[in-house]
Amino acid sequence: MHTKQLSERDICTQFIMLALQQAGWGIASQVREEFLLTKGRIIVRGRLHARAAQAG
Repeated sequence: MHTKQLSERDICTQFIMLALQQAGWGIASQVREEFLLTKGRIIVRGRLHARAAQAG
């Protein structure tokens, strides 16, 4: 299957996670998938900024 037909999740599972395992990473102890970094996106307008409400 051509990689353009794969979803982001498919590519992560089939290529990235496999490469991390082969490099010796402990998937259960060293890797976090879909980790939320911020509580809502940051909106910037000129010199002003605000944080939007968290989605979902």
